[in-house]
Amino acid sequence: MRAISGLWRWRRNPLRRATDLTEAWVALVALVLIAVAAPVTGVLVGATAQDSLQRSAREQQHERRLVTATVVRVLDGAPVETDPDTSAVGDSHSRVLADWTAPDGGHRRGPALAKLRSPRPGGRFALWTDRHGRVTARPLDSPTATTHAVLAGAGAGLLTAGLVECGRRLVVWRMVRRRYARWDRAWDRAGPDWGKAGTGS
Repeated sequence: MRAISGLWRWRRNPLRRATDLTEAWVALVALVLIAVAAPVTGVLVGATAQDSLQRSAREQQHERRLVTATVVRVLDGAPVETDPDTSAVGDSHSRVLADWTAPDGGHRRGPALAKLRSPRPGGRFALWTDRHGRVTARPLDSPTATTHAVLAGAGAGLLTAGLVECGRRLVVWRMVRRRYARWDRAWDRAGPDWGKAGTGS
């Protein structure tokens, strides 16, 4: 990282400019922020996401029920893949019209995705529903919630480090532009006499 390479500017050197020392301080501040602020941000975001996702997982597990459905008939359409995070290779879902009993005891009928290789009328399969018997997705489980929280925390930490580095580069770029502007002004003042023999005599 270039932030570390900027620290050499603290060395005593008669050619060291004030801007060199400023660049070294900017590099040190950026290094400290990347080493401290980025991990702290990642931990805080990860912990917040963990709390939220675990709460959501508990609510979903409390509200959703696994029921047994019976295939009435196969609906038109090719098998489809669902829930790519948990589907094993080769698992296919077929669209069927199914009957099931809702958790409240009511009879339900509607389209559903059956995890059956060759669904036939009368075939049985597991189906997730809400309390009222409406078809819903599988509830979020605790390990998956933790994985998403860890990814969110890592992403937040990396984003913070990237923003700090971008800020450092922007500050250094502006300092270099100002330095070049000062050089141009100094050159313009000295330029008219450049190369003339006997100048100043």
